[in-house]
Amino acid sequence: MDLSYEFSVGSVRAKETSLLNAQDIEQLLSYQNMPQLCAALNDKGVGDGGTVEEILRDRTEKTWAYLKSVAPDFEIFRPFIISNDIHNFKAALKGTMAGREYRGLMLEPCAVDHNKVIDAVEHRKTSLLPEFMQKPCDEAYELLAHTGDARLADSVIDKAAMEEMLRLSTQYKSEFLKNYFETLVFYSNIKTAIRAARTGAGRDFLNKALCEVSGFNKRAVIEEAVKGSEYLIGSLEKKSDYGVDKAMEAYKKSPAAFEKYVDDRLILMAREACKRASEGAEPLLGYYLGCEAENKVIHIISSGIRTRTNAEIIRERLREIYG
Repeated sequence: MDLSYEFSVGSVRAKETSLLNAQDIEQLLSYQNMPQLCAALNDKGVGDGGTVEEILRDRTEKTWAYLKSVAPDFEIFRPFIISNDIHNFKAALKGTMAGREYRGLMLEPCAVDHNKVIDAVEHRKTSLLPEFMQKPCDEAYELLAHTGDARLADSVIDKAAMEEMLRLSTQYKSEFLKNYFETLVFYSNIKTAIRAARTGAGRDFLNKALCEVSGFNKRAVIEEAVKGSEYLIGSLEKKSDYGVDKAMEAYKKSPAAFEKYVDDRLILMAREACKRASEGAEPLLGYYLGCEAENKVIHIISSGIRTRTNAEIIRERLREIYG
């Protein structure tokens, strides 16, 4: 029997009750060591495992398996899966170039089978890859082989991925999906431009790395970036697209505060659009993004416990959650 969104929405609303809430997060912050944290995560049903990494890996596998079992059209998750395909290509390319093992670094789920990625890299058969990856992956290979510029090689591939994410996000009847990826790509551009401005990267790098997206004036940003990071940030502070003026206020505090602002903006978008939706794919998309947001929070807490960081400092770094 074909799945319906009516069934899927009912299922995911019940599933949402297992997501962490603010009280759960406070409890996790109270633990003093990793065994306590892992035991609590196991008890709460986050995932099974003896380490945080194992727990989150198990959680990710179960989340994708669940979504595949209830989504009437799993293709709507393709824009999110692209990042795994790109990661896998990078792992294969850099591992092959360096002569080191990389297969254990490859991620699931993915649209391109691991063996196909390996064959495409090790035998220079980029025709085995999806069309959007073929030219940029070939260019990245050449850049890494002849210049050793891993940052530029990564940027060429990342730009192709962002362009494909934007293209796919407009194919479904979901205004949220379109807005989400436009925001994601906008801030990916901003991070790249600021980093380039701080390191003195020139116009050629910025042209190759920055992606066209609504509300982003690529030409103007490049001209501002080549004048330096202070000039670029000062210019962005005067703009309101995507809340970038507030993002720059956060960046002035620290790059970490900027990252937190972006993560919080994205999950709040999901909370606003997806938790209120009663039909369509938004509730499924929201649940997935909620799980991902929680994973980041758990990583931050576990890192703080490992480094014996004060709970208040950890709390300041925590992201908004979906639940």
